[in-house]
Amino acid sequence: MANISNEVRNYFKLDLLISRSCLTLRNLFLTRYSLFNNGQIWIDSAVHGNNYLTNVVPKNKKINLTPPQKKTVSNGDTNEWDVSTFTAILSFSDRPQTLNTNEIQKLDQEDLLIKQLKDLRNTLAHISSKSIDDTEFNQRWNDLSTILVAFGDIDTELDKLKDDSVFESPKQTINEENKNKALHLNSLGTQAHKDEKYSEAIKFFVQATVLPSVSDHDRATFFSNMAGSRLSLYKQQLYSVDNCEDGDITKELDRALKDAKQARKLWVTWWKAHFRVGQVYAILDDHDKAINSFERALALEPTKSEIQQALDESCILVNRNSRQEYLDPRENWKTIPENLNELKEKFGLDPEMVRKDRSLLKVIDPSMADVMKGHQFARGDIDVIQDYEQAAKHFAKAANAGNAEGMCNLALLFDKGLGVKKDHKVAREWFEKAAAQPEEHPRIKGMRNIGVAESEYALGVRYFEGISIRKDLAFAAYWYQCATDHGSAMAANSLGAMYLAGLGLDKNLEKGEELHELAAKRGDPVAMMTLAKLRLDKNDFEMARIWYDRACESDNPVAHRDRDNFIEDLEARQKYSPDMLKAMKTAANYMLSFQSKFSPSVASEIPYLKDYEMLCGYAKRGSITAKNLCRALEHYIQALNILLFCETLTEEQENIFVHELSECYRIEQIVAQIPAHTHKKVSNIIERVLSRCKKESNFIVSQLDEDVRVCYATLNLNSYGIIEEFVELCKQKYPKSVYFFLTSGAVHGFRRQSDTGLYNINNGLEIEPDNYELLYHKAVLLRHIGRDMNEAIVAYQKFIEIAPKDHRKIPEAYYEMAQCLKDFAPDAGMRWIQDCYKEGKQAEKLQLPCFLPYKSDNIAFIQPFIDMIEPNSNEEAEQACQIS
Repeated sequence: MANISNEVRNYFKLDLLISRSCLTLRNLFLTRYSLFNNGQIWIDSAVHGNNYLTNVVPKNKKINLTPPQKKTVSNGDTNEWDVSTFTAILSFSDRPQTLNTNEIQKLDQEDLLIKQLKDLRNTLAHISSKSIDDTEFNQRWNDLSTILVAFGDIDTELDKLKDDSVFESPKQTINEENKNKALHLNSLGTQAHKDEKYSEAIKFFVQATVLPSVSDHDRATFFSNMAGSRLSLYKQQLYSVDNCEDGDITKELDRALKDAKQARKLWVTWWKAHFRVGQVYAILDDHDKAINSFERALALEPTKSEIQQALDESCILVNRNSRQEYLDPRENWKTIPENLNELKEKFGLDPEMVRKDRSLLKVIDPSMADVMKGHQFARGDIDVIQDYEQAAKHFAKAANAGNAEGMCNLALLFDKGLGVKKDHKVAREWFEKAAAQPEEHPRIKGMRNIGVAESEYALGVRYFEGISIRKDLAFAAYWYQCATDHGSAMAANSLGAMYLAGLGLDKNLEKGEELHELAAKRGDPVAMMTLAKLRLDKNDFEMARIWYDRACESDNPVAHRDRDNFIEDLEARQKYSPDMLKAMKTAANYMLSFQSKFSPSVASEIPYLKDYEMLCGYAKRGSITAKNLCRALEHYIQALNILLFCETLTEEQENIFVHELSECYRIEQIVAQIPAHTHKKVSNIIERVLSRCKKESNFIVSQLDEDVRVCYATLNLNSYGIIEEFVELCKQKYPKSVYFFLTSGAVHGFRRQSDTGLYNINNGLEIEPDNYELLYHKAVLLRHIGRDMNEAIVAYQKFIEIAPKDHRKIPEAYYEMAQCLKDFAPDAGMRWIQDCYKEGKQAEKLQLPCFLPYKSDNIAFIQPFIDMIEPNSNEEAEQACQIS
């Protein structure tokens, strides 16, 4: 414990203070329960819990509980409720009409303190480093302790939590006989676990936990071990053909979570307890909570690789960055004969001469023999069968001899878990060793040291994505720059994108374009496409066509697919008048300058304004989706004009701005990309208008008031706690406004409160039964709840029936329907799953160019299943796309 930094200690002291508030909030709940129920006393029992969940919570529609919280409430033991559960219930419980003025004032004061406590708790939970400096600590401590003292806590008792003694073993009366017996039972349980006799291990751990007068730290160990055995038992039963004893293996996860939390409660500064809680949440697919627990564990024990590994995997899943091929600078590995044939086709090089030249390198650099052997086993060669374990051995031998290429390729194997155990940290270490090698080959003067630039680029990716290390855009830019200096095309492209977007660096459009041109000249096909579009935006038609043609010649499938649209756009622009071209160029530069960091409410970074002409063309040909996007863009442009050309706004201009922006949000909010550097200005306008409306009256409805509420809710969409409460008030004031029900449903969905989200979506559908946006959200929430997949499928089918055929979610609806059966009844509908997959692929062909290439998070999960049903499905799908 001595190695824990002062900043981390500060964090956990505050966390203890938050945990202490549970006792205060529990007492507050018991008091209010009696006050609201004619003096009836709450009894901690399942009877009271079920009654409260069944009869009270549904009537208080503002109370939004997650499924785990509902389960805890139904158990009825308020000692097990957490801060979030208490604050959700206390903040939104309906009050009886019989309260007197003093009681109402007292409740209002308490509600204000509860909200402050909730906000402080949420802020603390989102500090990923789990460390707080002394100045911030003292401020937050004072804020928290003031709230608790106001609720009746004793300040001298709170001060005791400030002492570092909370990180030491508590002073307890220990019964040595019971202690020894408990430790013996723990050793028996540990051995049973090693022997994979998990049920037997659990029994030993249970016996150890119930023995009295045993230290809290020992008991925490027993509970942690018991949680580990329950997780192993769950996995064992999950993959077993036999039915489990109680017929419901998920109960083991519930028990494991309860045990892990008990271990954490007994020993709040033990990394293993937090790690165990994170493991359970990860299996429950609640990766946000898993990350929070893993971050706490890592803060307490930063040297444990298993924590970092688990944190990496959850981060990858949450951020949908599980693209391991993206970490490979040379992307997909082709067989050696394929590579040699490619060299022959592109450059006329004789494959046999290339092999002889490479053989000569072995003489100059003996470690190259192992590198080449490694490539043969990794990729496959004539008379060499692919074998990743052998590849790893040869790359490791070369790496240990100081060969940068061997280091880089060994890192790639560790990153993908090919031939070696997957380990992102070890991969990073090998990338770092390779990047530290000289740029020039140590034995061959003038030759590039292969593996150096590739590793520098891989390190840039890791810092950019936050894989195995804390995300740091400045370091990402540093490594991309190093790799660019050493010849990497992909790094130049990535660095150029950072300059264009102003991510981690000062925005520099000229520098960004220069880097894309450099990457394109080095052969990066993605950079070629980007450069072609940049040239087109500048009305440099000749170079735009040249670079797009080169992207196609580089076998870029996206370039091939979008070629007709690009040429159509190019030829259309060539017909414009000089004045129109100048105006479009100005608009394009404006959008590029706005393309840095967008407000949290924006769901996409596609520059829709640039695509306006294309969308108009599709709208004229009958596309409802394109028509909606154009309408939304027209409102957004009106709002932008007010921002651009008015330094200070009159109240009337502010009102017009709010109206235009709200109309855009109502039609299609993804086109309203508010830039980061104007986000504050936009927020201030919206808050001023909202304040003016509130001053008039909270009860008077008006179009402006509704508009500004739409803007406020959308602009702050990622501040779930704030928006959740705000939208509840909006629904009450504007009960016919579908937008607020849709927003409320979406927010609850983001927070994994699917039941509550569905309740709001269904309320919206009562107003507009054929609103296809609501129907899609309904289907998604039903799928997440997982109780009735048929109901979810019916909702998806109705969405597909009503929505425009080119709606961007139509393919996803088909893929998600396939997921419904794949996950819950794979044997019942294999052909149906395949049909959904094919329908999704057909629907992709109807998508507008701005939504292509179509991205679906579900394809990766469905494809292996489709391949099992029909091994050639991938080839057929590709052929179908080519034929179309």
